[in-house]
Amino acid sequence: MRPTPQQLAWQEAGFGLFFHFGINTFHGVEWGDGTADPATFAPDDLDVTQWVDVAKRAGARYVVLTAKHHDGFCLWPTATTAYSVKSAIWRDGRGDVVAELAAACRDAGLGLGLYLSPWDRNAACYDDPEAYDDLYVAQLTELCTGYGPLFEIWLDGAGSESRTYDWTRIMAVVREHQPHAMVFNLGEPTIRWVGNEDGLATEPVRYTVSATDVSMFTTAVSHLDGQRYLPPECDVPIRADWFWQPSSALKTREQLLEIFDRSMGLGAGLLLNLAPTPGGRLDPADVDRLLEVTGELRRRFARPVPATLSAIPGGFRATFPEPVRFDHLELREELRAGQFINGYAVVADGIKIAAGSSVGIRRWHAVAPVVASSLDIQLATPGSLTAVTAFASAS
Repeated sequence: MRPTPQQLAWQEAGFGLFFHFGINTFHGVEWGDGTADPATFAPDDLDVTQWVDVAKRAGARYVVLTAKHHDGFCLWPTATTAYSVKSAIWRDGRGDVVAELAAACRDAGLGLGLYLSPWDRNAACYDDPEAYDDLYVAQLTELCTGYGPLFEIWLDGAGSESRTYDWTRIMAVVREHQPHAMVFNLGEPTIRWVGNEDGLATEPVRYTVSATDVSMFTTAVSHLDGQRYLPPECDVPIRADWFWQPSSALKTREQLLEIFDRSMGLGAGLLLNLAPTPGGRLDPADVDRLLEVTGELRRRFARPVPATLSAIPGGFRATFPEPVRFDHLELREELRAGQFINGYAVVADGIKIAAGSSVGIRRWHAVAPVVASSLDIQLATPGSLTAVTAFASAS
């Protein structure tokens, strides 16, 4: 199956930051039940520019905000419910978190993604599917028409395992108003959930599938209308929890480096959550840990030496301008016609130094330091590479 140009652009972006922020932030819970007083939403120092600045410094290419989580509280002044920022004391009920973040993203050149939970624990009409579809379509229309181009629309399956929505009608809103946005996992998806909340893909990472996982709470899958090109996104919080909780354990540098290696490094996308605090800013410890990790990644990949590729029987030869000592390697597959490589080995001077089952948009390998003037990439199945890059190690 062939990807669209928008899918390839999303895959190329590779890394985004998730912001779980809402009424839950002020009550120390992960899943609110929709009864928390909206007046308690009171970030007294909201600074979305700080969020976006951190994303840029970390090398993220887009962000995703929980515009409405399962509790039903809306971070924009929707006309569909009073359970929103309109009923908050914050900014005298005239605030709009989505608008502020959209403006900050535009100024910074970052893509904006919005999470709109299908499950709504506050909406009185939720048990009336037709009435709730009306409400949900109205909310989605507001988000798709009021905040500029969207990079991603995030549709979480949690809580909706046995629910049927009018996806034809819902997706018509996206097609009309945000045709270039990636749709995550439900409805008519263009990208899919990796299947866990650990941020980890498993090899091989296949982009063409016939079904997607729905949520953490069911083994059932959503069957598609045949094979579809749906690259996976790995989502994971930098702490143990998604929403801000001061006792939540922060992941270590090593844990986060493994997450990057086993998501982006395997050819998937990574959406890493940093939860803003009740004040409305990102916690300095989270920021420091994120920048420590992305700084290490920059160090690893700071000295790229691109190779010239030429076809050889059974694969490609990657020739460097001169012998290079390297300890990291990146392979990239030609994907415009689809994903084809189903196995490969990288050979230097007759010795296999790396191997894998899939390449995709990018594939990283850490190797023992080796000096080579060329590499042979042997393919188990016909396919094509667009780039092989060695990253020179310190001598």
